[in-house]
Amino acid sequence: MGWLFMPFTSMGGHKTAKSYLDAQLTYENTLEDGTKRGLRVLASSCPGNRTYYAAAQEIVDGIAGNVFAVVCLVRWNPRSRDGHQFGYKDMTENMGPCEADCPAAILDLLSPTEHEYALDWRARCRANLAHRARKLADGDRIRLPEPVTFTDGNVAQEFVVCKRGRRLVLRDPQNGCFYRISRLMTRAWVVVPVTKIHKTLFA
Repeated sequence: MGWLFMPFTSMGGHKTAKSYLDAQLTYENTLEDGTKRGLRVLASSCPGNRTYYAAAQEIVDGIAGNVFAVVCLVRWNPRSRDGHQFGYKDMTENMGPCEADCPAAILDLLSPTEHEYALDWRARCRANLAHRARKLADGDRIRLPEPVTFTDGNVAQEFVVCKRGRRLVLRDPQNGCFYRISRLMTRAWVVVPVTKIHKTLFA
């Protein structure tokens, strides 16, 4: 499915992308044979009105069935001049979305699957969760899997972690300059062990 855009006034009174999409994914339809089919959102997340993740359960004649993941790309622009203040593009995990930051609480609700793309997406989500769970301390030295080229032309692979309140910056130990790397906590860096020299006192 492609993108669907609308003004806030067309959101049926919903104030956030999450509440609107929760409502869109919770429904029941009666088919020609009398069967009632629908969906129910068990859990969802859309921090910052950005990417929406949900565990949606199939309901057939009132009986709960398979639970799968829904991912919606979200565009939220209150200052839009053309009136397209809210837009979304929906897909299921079977489409193998590039976005893979689904919370663990939603992943834990999903039914087992054998779909290749869904399995790959779930694995990427779990890997990102594991990466973000890592901790960095002020003064840690990390090494990225590949060198990074910055806008000033500097190329570096190892950095010293410097915490500035809640902010985290990286210092290149070779030139002393400070840098920021996007999505650092989801990258496959490793902490470089620091060799400590113990001084021995002789009598």
